[in-house]
Amino acid sequence: MPIHGLPSSIDPLRPSHFNIEAVIRPNILALHPYRCARDDYQSGILLDANENSLGHSIASTKANGSAAHESPIDAFLSQDLHRYPDPAQLEIKSRIADLRGLPGTDHVFLGVGSDEVIDLLMRICCKPEQESVLLTPPTYGMYAVCAQVNDVKVVKVPLDVEARKFALRTEEVKKVVTSDPSIKLIFLCSPGNPTGTLIDLADVKALLDFPEFKGIVIVDEAYIDFAPEGSSAVSLVNDYANLCVLQTLSKSFGLAAIRLGVAIAQPPLIQVLTNTKAPYNISTPTASLALSALSPSSLSIMRSKISTIQQSRNHLIASLASISDLGLGSPIGSNHANFVMIPVLDRAGTKPNNERAKAAYIKMAETKGVVVRYRGSELGCEGCLRITIGTDEENKAVVERLAEVLKET
Repeated sequence: MPIHGLPSSIDPLRPSHFNIEAVIRPNILALHPYRCARDDYQSGILLDANENSLGHSIASTKANGSAAHESPIDAFLSQDLHRYPDPAQLEIKSRIADLRGLPGTDHVFLGVGSDEVIDLLMRICCKPEQESVLLTPPTYGMYAVCAQVNDVKVVKVPLDVEARKFALRTEEVKKVVTSDPSIKLIFLCSPGNPTGTLIDLADVKALLDFPEFKGIVIVDEAYIDFAPEGSSAVSLVNDYANLCVLQTLSKSFGLAAIRLGVAIAQPPLIQVLTNTKAPYNISTPTASLALSALSPSSLSIMRSKISTIQQSRNHLIASLASISDLGLGSPIGSNHANFVMIPVLDRAGTKPNNERAKAAYIKMAETKGVVVRYRGSELGCEGCLRITIGTDEENKAVVERLAEVLKET
């Protein structure tokens, strides 16, 4: 069954063992997507979408028309907030395609954060109660949450946690997908959350090329811009139709508040996602800020801040090492993200200790005014606190106050 909206003359998909029509649920393939008013016309006297033609009802904060009293909200009030947003957002997609070296906008899908894309991928591919996704813990918790919401089974192949390096156990994944044909999606987080460790691109390719797996490999790259250049699986998209790469503007772009996620894949999968999404999922304020963030001048600022965070990450790791005698281990994982994972040890300093780590986490938040994240319950992360790289002042404070807490705990 052809995918609605996709040209019938596209080149054969690679690898040869992959057939997207066998992966997508039949009811989704048969779907005729909702056609909204802005799909047809976006200019003229617009009386087609039942919008409020008198405009929004938000009072301006300007006093007597004086710009001196202008609030940040006033910048948004000049936009056509009474109009539905552009459903296609081709200008944003074009800038993302240029940034990531893609052939065109037909390789880009935009979602309300990566979480919307994760949910959509499960909905379009997995039949509830019958089919499965494969996860590699420790990993991002929303994969399992979305699976449960969609009544999709979860199969787990843990990362190699023995030396706390968190490498993908590729051969074990191959064994599991061979024995369980219900697995439609493999989720890989690279760099990992909470591990901060990259998945080797050779391992990703090994799964993409594996003929016994007929589904889609999803590589979640929320933190990829903090990793060494050349680490992104986007470089494989042109050669593999069974690959979907997730990215976001929340981390390296510093725009967590606008909730813009990105899926990068070949056009057939992008078209199915587009057919299935809500009609106007990207709001006008979000689109406006994203477009500005993707301008050449903004990208230059973003890259400068990434460099600063990478340097600060190294400095924070060195500073934490200076208080290791208080019962702090060396960071685990490979530190390829904008955080570090540090184990709190027992008072004898011999092994990670969840009880002491959790107590330190609570004391830090409730008595020292510094909030980190307790991750000790995650596989292979016993006793660990995850610390986001902050400003120089924040990094100094977290080391000083963690030292105080460890002396008391």
